[in-house]
Amino acid sequence: MKYKRLILGLLAIILALWIIVGEQMSGATADAVVNARIVTMRATVSGNLTVPARQLGARVTQGEVLASVEDPVVDRVRLDDLLMEVRLEDAARAQIEALLAETEAVRETLIERTQIFRDRRLEELRARLSHAEARLAILETGGGAVDETQQQILTAVEEGIERLPGEPWLDTLVLDHARERVEVLRIALQAAEENVFLGDGYNDAPSAEQRGIELSSEIAALQTRLAEAKERVAALHERVDRERIRVNGLTGGELQSPVTGLLWEVLEANGVNVQRGDPLLRLVDCQATMVTASVTERVYNSLSVGDAARFRLGGSSTVYDATVARLAGSGADTVYRNLAVAPSQRHLERYDVALIVPQLAQLGAEGCMIGRTGRAFFDGRPLDGLRRLLP
Repeated sequence: MKYKRLILGLLAIILALWIIVGEQMSGATADAVVNARIVTMRATVSGNLTVPARQLGARVTQGEVLASVEDPVVDRVRLDDLLMEVRLEDAARAQIEALLAETEAVRETLIERTQIFRDRRLEELRARLSHAEARLAILETGGGAVDETQQQILTAVEEGIERLPGEPWLDTLVLDHARERVEVLRIALQAAEENVFLGDGYNDAPSAEQRGIELSSEIAALQTRLAEAKERVAALHERVDRERIRVNGLTGGELQSPVTGLLWEVLEANGVNVQRGDPLLRLVDCQATMVTASVTERVYNSLSVGDAARFRLGGSSTVYDATVARLAGSGADTVYRNLAVAPSQRHLERYDVALIVPQLAQLGAEGCMIGRTGRAFFDGRPLDGLRRLLP
């Protein structure tokens, strides 16, 4: 019994030592740190810098204005010349539009006058034809000589009709003349209904209609000129836009944050004159966080990119899944040139490993814990099974 207790005690001691050593020494590193890529904002032009006051470490969002650079002496001669050309072309286009509108108004007036002329001419021809037919009917039914009463009727009906001097009112000559007048008036009326006007002083159309046709040709020419003017104005506006972009690029303007993260460092003071390309601000990209750590040569040689790992922040019991993203080896100081937290000398004497921890990026504002330390684990530990059972 005594030996049994002794053996159980020794086994308990061995188990405790195995757990302690396994937890502390199994492929672990104690110098892991949350790190992230540094983004440097540079001056796009030479000019005066304006940087609003902001606390270091303040959160910034992508697209947020952080500073501005203005160059008050940029060359605008070419832009001013183009703007002058635009004004001249706009004036020419407006002049053509006004002339076109005036010409169209005149043509509309002539069209109305042509319609009035046509209507009145048709009324006139119908009236004259009616009178001529009445005269012809009297002559055809009366036969032979015309008495004094019929002569008065014929004179009243025939008023305004042309005839030869001394033309007689009797016999076949008068009847033939009446028939001729009816036929002529019928032809004139039919032609007028087809918009062809016969008679002295007409060239198959009234002068208003002929002038309207001429104006239609002028309007077509003006419309062509107007279309060409609009194309020239549009082309000039495109050139002005390109030149304005160029000038604005030289003039400067607002500098917007390219990432969502933290204001890490202000490199130039507010109000100073900077040159194009000068570094102005440094930001931490919180959407590209990682964990950097150093391990022993034994652990390093057992790792491969893509291997599973775990990470726990100092002072926290939460363990996050991680993946080995980079194996940089010993003395890997060059890979830290664009990272927020530089390695220690002891770190550089060991072997560098970088981990991706997706859950850190999902923590939002809390996830941007640049500089927080913790521990990274690469081998299984004795209490991992128990940890999986805990919430």
